[in-house]
Amino acid sequence: MIATLRRFAVSPVMPLLRAAARAYVVGPELADALAKARSLASAGAASTICFWDGPEDAPHQVAQRYSDTLRAIARAHLDSYVSIKAPSLAFDAGLVAGIAHEAHSLGVGLHFDSLGPEAADRTFDLMEDVRRLGTNLGCTLPGRWRRSVADAERAARLGLNVRVVKGQWADGDAQGADPRLGYLEVVEALAGRARKVAVATHDPVLASEAISKLQAADTPCELELLYGLPSRAALAAGRKLGAPVRFYLPYGHAWLPYGVRQAGRNPRILWWMLRDAWSAAK
Repeated sequence: MIATLRRFAVSPVMPLLRAAARAYVVGPELADALAKARSLASAGAASTICFWDGPEDAPHQVAQRYSDTLRAIARAHLDSYVSIKAPSLAFDAGLVAGIAHEAHSLGVGLHFDSLGPEAADRTFDLMEDVRRLGTNLGCTLPGRWRRSVADAERAARLGLNVRVVKGQWADGDAQGADPRLGYLEVVEALAGRARKVAVATHDPVLASEAISKLQAADTPCELELLYGLPSRAALAAGRKLGAPVRFYLPYGHAWLPYGVRQAGRNPRILWWMLRDAWSAAK
């Protein structure tokens, strides 16, 4: 797999993919993400900060970046939490426990991003292992996956914060599934049960419906938006319902790490990356 990623990293399409991903990252360094987080805070918005690693970053190097991000958020007293990717840590229980312990000691939330469906069970196992540390934990559930309703019930039972996304690709049992319908099914499974839900979508109609369902069930919720995507309509929908707003701020290498890591085994992901690259090159 490493050899495949290295061949991919030097392939002729990489300049296009880097150009596409620049629209989603705030910059190469943690300082870039912190500057944007402070700017958002002054405008009344919270943030999520995540280091996007590249294919040659070793798990211990990624762990150090996550640790640096936790400490920087604590020093800056930001309303931010850190998103991490378990596959980037090689699902190393020791590394994850160290990060979770530091997050708890600093009082900063720790969130596990969703990557491919094959990583979901191992990621949940890691979260269950570190719950005992008392860390404020969260996970991401894609509406496109059929398993996400059951995962929503598990997340609620574990007391996790949950970010709901449409998801970029289906799991093996959900080819052709309607991501909007699946999204709302996950929201309904969380309504009245979850600790807190982040409605992560730039679709204003979907955002309004999801937030309304959660508010009707007295479930704390917020609108979470990805930096770099058009957000005016979604922001208007969230403000109309009085939902707090948070922006997901990736920093690091200018490519989509989940795409690079999965492209070798799933051609649809490569197509999605190239589609974004083509749009960025126009």
